[in-house]
Amino acid sequence: MFVALRRAAAVPLAVPLAVLALCALQAPAALAQSASTSPAKKELIARVLELQRPALEGLGRALAEQPAGQMMQQVAPILQQRVPAERREVVAREIEADVRKYIDEAVPIVRDMAVRLAPSTLGVVLDERMDEAELRQLIAALEAPAFRKFQQVSGEGQRVFMPKLAAEARPALEAKARAMDQAVAKRLGITQPPAASAPAPASNKK
Repeated sequence: MFVALRRAAAVPLAVPLAVLALCALQAPAALAQSASTSPAKKELIARVLELQRPALEGLGRALAEQPAGQMMQQVAPILQQRVPAERREVVAREIEADVRKYIDEAVPIVRDMAVRLAPSTLGVVLDERMDEAELRQLIAALEAPAFRKFQQVSGEGQRVFMPKLAAEARPALEAKARAMDQAVAKRLGITQPPAASAPAPASNKK
């Protein structure tokens, strides 16, 4: 990702999606709530997740915005090096529009993924580690001990949730980020070199 910009700036650029993809390889198989979970407990877990929806959407937004943030960090020095002074402000505004387009398209995708994946990740941890009474206390937010336990449990749940979200979001984000990369590279006058052709097989001489 961001290949053209990396070559032009001659500096290494971290690729968060690639790192998250590697983490996803270590993620456990898809989880589901136990078949023995009572309907009442399932409803309590669903209510907890609904109350946590803003936080889940925030995680999805943060993940989606990482490529845009890194892009903007790399653009400033390239603007100085490659774009004439009289065009820098115009090109900067165009790049901002490209980045905004990526954010507007990518954030809803990953935000919805975060909410959709929550029951099979965070919900499973709640099911395994909290009973119905504790879930009721949590929902009511009346008992501090339950809240403290939830804080511990949510940390465990996020360690399961984030790799799963990263694995599902990566294809959608890579496509959007690649389009953003190409648009910004075009603004900066950077062209990606064509793929090297495979060497011809050596002929056998007798």
